[in-house]
Amino acid sequence: MKALIGCEFSGRVRDAFRARDHEAWSCDLLPSEGERDYHLQEDIRRVLQHPRARSLDLMIAHPECRYLALSGVRWLYRGGRKENGKDPERWARMREAAEFFVELLRADIPRLCLENSEMHPYALEIIGRGPDQEIQPWMFGCPRTKAAWLWLKNLPPLEPTMIVPKELRRADCHREPPGPNRWKNRSRTEPEVAAVMADQWGSLGGMQVAA
Repeated sequence: MKALIGCEFSGRVRDAFRARDHEAWSCDLLPSEGERDYHLQEDIRRVLQHPRARSLDLMIAHPECRYLALSGVRWLYRGGRKENGKDPERWARMREAAEFFVELLRADIPRLCLENSEMHPYALEIIGRGPDQEIQPWMFGCPRTKAAWLWLKNLPPLEPTMIVPKELRRADCHREPPGPNRWKNRSRTEPEVAAVMADQWGSLGGMQVAA
């Protein structure tokens, strides 16, 4: 399977697919934290326009959720308060992020997964539909709690592999201390989730698409 992992600087999902003998590349505006030989440091939209992108079987992308997440919806308003009126710059950035999400969702690739945090209604209105699945790391043997929404095309929902008991789950993501790398530490895909994606979706192989 030929896979592109978009908006990924950690390389975790890419490496999970490569460990299972798939031809996988990551792509992000940032350099890769891991193996750099299989990382494209550029705008994913440019990568998708390249003729070689036509041979892709799968794309998994993690667009930035900063302006789309329900957890930050209050910042669409000045001072975080609706009565203060809209923050024009924040709304413009939200629309731009949502339109970027739509562009990736419409990519001409046979199998597709877009991952994001739980979204607020304004973003969902632009995107046009909600997710196909919500997952948590604790569904796959990782004790962390971190809800993720998945938009899927020609992919089955991920099947839980090992449910971590409720008393053992940890809200590490929400307790991440403030700092310049907080967003990075919160955004990395857990290795257990990456492994499940590679195991379950990688086993599907390529897909014939009618011309």
